[in-house]
Amino acid sequence: MTEMNKKLLNAEPKHFNASDIDNMVQRVRANFINSLSGFKSGNLIGTRSASKKDGTKGVDNLAVVSSVFHIGAHPPLLGMIMRPHTVPRDTLQNIKDTGEYTINHICASMVEKAHQTSARYDFEESEFEKIGLTPQMTDQVKAPYVLESHIKLGMQVQDIQLLAINQTELVIGQIVEVILEPQWVSDDGYVDLEAAESVAISSLDSYHTTQRIARYGYAKANEKLLTIPVNKA
Repeated sequence: MTEMNKKLLNAEPKHFNASDIDNMVQRVRANFINSLSGFKSGNLIGTRSASKKDGTKGVDNLAVVSSVFHIGAHPPLLGMIMRPHTVPRDTLQNIKDTGEYTINHICASMVEKAHQTSARYDFEESEFEKIGLTPQMTDQVKAPYVLESHIKLGMQVQDIQLLAINQTELVIGQIVEVILEPQWVSDDGYVDLEAAESVAISSLDSYHTTQRIARYGYAKANEKLLTIPVNKA
């Protein structure tokens, strides 16, 4: 064992208090706090700006988001936190204007292109064209999916709430369409995200593939925990 490893093993955990966090450089604090919530789902949010008065169709927009979370299954609702309007937010504005958007799982093969959508493109520029991903339309929602994504969700806005504590906005949407390969869905409804090659995000800029440890049955007091097998596609 090296001296460095010995020091690490014997080191005491560092305790960060509120003052320590507050005194961090802004970007360091953002990376630090965004890491602490653990792994998050990596998604591309597809929107289309409202059509112009002359009938010209809107511009397709794409943005990487790691703040999507489950709210309820019946009706099927997902929440998404959007950052404050310190700069123009095309995705949020499009969602407010049209009431529709798509959630597209990021796959391992597209992480570089997905991350590039975080760059600030002009409102009239489509991230699809700039980064080389393909828009896909269906009859169910008037917002573009990402053709290359393996799991795609069509969403309709149900509510948007301003969070006064930090001026972020909570977008609550209902799932109205799901596009994925049927072999990834078990008989009990479980979706095998590993088979679909969905990736996770940590902090602001780190992308991860996952390795399932186990899948367990419903836990009951004084009963042995059951392991549920996962069928490989």
